[in-house]
Amino acid sequence: MGVGIAHVCLLAGYKVFLSDVSQPLVQQGRETIDRQMERQIARKKLHDKEKEEALARLKTFVGLEGFEKCDLVIEAVIENEEIKKDVFMKLCPLLSKHCLLATNTSSLSITALAHSTDRPDKFMGMHFMHPVPVMQLVELIRGITTSNGTFSAIRDVTKRLGKQSIVSEDYPGFITNRILMPMINEAIYALFEGVGTIEAIDKGMHLGANHPMGPLELADLIGLDTCAFIMNVLYEERGESKYKPCPLLTKYVEAGWLGRKAKRGFYDYTGDQPVPTR
Repeated sequence: MGVGIAHVCLLAGYKVFLSDVSQPLVQQGRETIDRQMERQIARKKLHDKEKEEALARLKTFVGLEGFEKCDLVIEAVIENEEIKKDVFMKLCPLLSKHCLLATNTSSLSITALAHSTDRPDKFMGMHFMHPVPVMQLVELIRGITTSNGTFSAIRDVTKRLGKQSIVSEDYPGFITNRILMPMINEAIYALFEGVGTIEAIDKGMHLGANHPMGPLELADLIGLDTCAFIMNVLYEERGESKYKPCPLLTKYVEAGWLGRKAKRGFYDYTGDQPVPTR
């Protein structure tokens, strides 16, 4: 997600600082941006010169000490509240006083994350959809302390990125995942209970509901660990049985079958074409 956010910010003309926890990951991020831009060139959505100018605005490094001059930092680390809070507590002393902060969390409390910073009024949610260069939506979520100035500035950035925005209240899962994740979880229950095969469930929603892809295929794209985490947040915060993660989803995560990024989830991705695993 961080790489995708960097990608669209570069093409919008921003100078971008991209950081990760190790040099190999940083290099992988730069290579991914380069590869994605080459695809855009092949589809005639980008010119060679635009790519060259965009990559010239990219600076990469390891750690947090390269963000001193930034006007906005968008966090996109793993969907874990404690890890995110730790990052913000270490990051804030390094930032200029005017720097705004945004989190790409897909389910966690914006107000709680803001409380871990030294600038809760300059903090809000900026939830991009995956894959970022393709998807047009950004959810904007204000915490209880987010100022009007911060919200206006982040909304303006979203427009400059060429994205559409919707505003969600600070509730678990916000709008999109509050609706999407229970649907995915229900599709996994349908598989778990033998209602249909992987292919039947995905084909049913793809053709029957005109979805771009089926819910199990989408779960693999998102990452089954992320799906399970969001469902657990919904279940813990709402306390309703309809949000309880399907046991099959939990089992796949325990097995390390996390979807596309692990080459195996509801589909096996080791061959030329994905093959259902059940």
